[in-house]
Amino acid sequence: MRIENSFVPAEGIGEGRERSLWESGILTWDEFDPARAPLGPKTGAQVESFVAEALERLDDGDARYFGERFPSGEIWRFYENFRNEALFFDIETTGLDAAREDVTTVSVTRGGDTTTLIRGADLTGETLREQFRDAPLVVSFNGKQFDVPFLEDNFDVSIDAPHLDLMFPCRRVDLTGGLKSIEKEVGIDRDRPDLSGRDAVRLWYRYERDGDDDALDTLVSYNRDDTENLQNLADVVTRRLHDDSLGAVCGEPCGIPDPTA
Repeated sequence: MRIENSFVPAEGIGEGRERSLWESGILTWDEFDPARAPLGPKTGAQVESFVAEALERLDDGDARYFGERFPSGEIWRFYENFRNEALFFDIETTGLDAAREDVTTVSVTRGGDTTTLIRGADLTGETLREQFRDAPLVVSFNGKQFDVPFLEDNFDVSIDAPHLDLMFPCRRVDLTGGLKSIEKEVGIDRDRPDLSGRDAVRLWYRYERDGDDDALDTLVSYNRDDTENLQNLADVVTRRLHDDSLGAVCGEPCGIPDPTA
């Protein structure tokens, strides 16, 4: 599913009317014609107006415009368009309370490259703002409730790009539980499946208290695994959502590769 397959941002269009457009053979904005759309004149004019503006905004790569127009539950539709430019991120902390605990590491994966920022070294508000500055789409797992509040409280940064929090689309395709259990269920491997978030806290304190560089290396590796696996999980989940929506209506293939194939 691509942004230009989506009509739900247009006024008067819900999932039912969008589906009727697809069933009539109107699969993209370029194919929209009010004269043959199964819509009334008023709604047809509203969709035509939306399409005219949206095509220009998409040409400009204006992801924030679409972030404001799309229902929050449909941000997954951005993924195929912005997959190569998306920023995948994950943090480790000393606990669960953003007001009292510290962020220890932040890993960011973009364009196949991963950067890990470390507390006391290069993890600062400035370096975070630089990492997130021009991302058209950010991707996390439970990041809206956990990672983002920690980063904004600890570093006075604002993460305002459209945010695909994979925890919610995972639930739509019956993938529940934590990140690691979902990875296992869909066949995504990691180097250290024995490590958990509690281990990450202990590893940080071993490094901070004892100067144990091996503990820090293990923590960084764990954090990087979390981040790098997010792209594989996003590939799996958005393919399934595509198959349940546009693919189910017209058999249109998904343009995202299957990482488990």
